[in-house]
Amino acid sequence: MAKQRTPDGPPPPPAVQKLRIQYARRGRLRHSSTRDFGRALERALRRAGVPMAYSAGFHPHPKISYANGAPTGAASEAEYFEISVTEQVDPEAVGRALDAALPDGLDIVSVVDAQPGALADRLQASRWRLEFPGTDPAELEAAVQGFLAQEHIEVSRMFKRGMKSYDARGPVESAWTEVDESGCAILTMVVRHTTPAVRPDDVLSAITAATSFAPTRSPKATRLAQGIWSSETESVADPLATD
Repeated sequence: MAKQRTPDGPPPPPAVQKLRIQYARRGRLRHSSTRDFGRALERALRRAGVPMAYSAGFHPHPKISYANGAPTGAASEAEYFEISVTEQVDPEAVGRALDAALPDGLDIVSVVDAQPGALADRLQASRWRLEFPGTDPAELEAAVQGFLAQEHIEVSRMFKRGMKSYDARGPVESAWTEVDESGCAILTMVVRHTTPAVRPDDVLSAITAATSFAPTRSPKATRLAQGIWSSETESVADPLATD
């Protein structure tokens, strides 16, 4: 039996602290993917001098984990990731340094020490805002009410293993419309996280399937929040808040 190779030299320093970080994806950077953000983040961590913990092995990589990123093309005020560091650091200082090192449009919102348990388990629902410029607000309202009147609406999307159909109505806990100061029709909705994830474009496809609604152009989608879903208060709570 061949002897297993191990890298030369000492093992990497152990992680002594884990940080949970909220960031926003704004403006033109909403078109960046999670992979694009990962590359920008690793450069920013180096420039900011964050004492990152690394994996062992022949190809060590920084200990960063991402959780439930928004789809490419959607803006977001509530994206999350975790990092592990080899020295005790001040979370607020790390946040300021990272924010200065990241490109404009990728903005650090909050940095805290990680609580016990998995971050992904605290991301149970999202609140989304969809802007429909040029759409009659009354038409949007009628379409949303028609959608909410249904119990189940199937949509289909292509995945790596092929086309898959799933319900885009059940995960939508609430949805309502309004008009902003410019007269633009707005749809706000709270969507529980499921597998597969129901995205804003899935909900729009379901609305179109259930009604005659057909917007002249795709809406701008922004994730306003994601976190712990409370059925009692029908709210999405901050996942970084202390229990």
